[in-house]
Amino acid sequence: MLIAIASDNKKVAAHFGHCQAFECFYIKDGEVGEWKTIPNPGHQPGFLPNFLHEQGVKTIIAGGMGQSAANLFNNHGIEVVSGASGPIYKVATDYVTGNLSTGGSFCEEHNH
Repeated sequence: MLIAIASDNKKVAAHFGHCQAFECFYIKDGEVGEWKTIPNPGHQPGFLPNFLHEQGVKTIIAGGMGQSAANLFNNHGIEVVSGASGPIYKVATDYVTGNLSTGGSFCEEHNH
């Protein structure tokens, strides 16, 4: 399974669409394996959920995201985890072990 974490400087980004990159961790047998960095190709409405789906992502973790984006991820069968914070590897490990604490932050408006 592949999980993606919206990242700024190897920490969870506050808003997934404006992050520097997506840190994509391979999860196998309940453990965090190797990961790859995918630079953010740009924030355009509706683009990133499709893009990450094409990369094989099954879960997206971010500090916050708009409800429309969350709905698009869900339409692709991608789990959305919002309200996370901290260093990406710890967040990935906490997610896999079921210890990830989140605040469930969905943005109501965007000021682009």
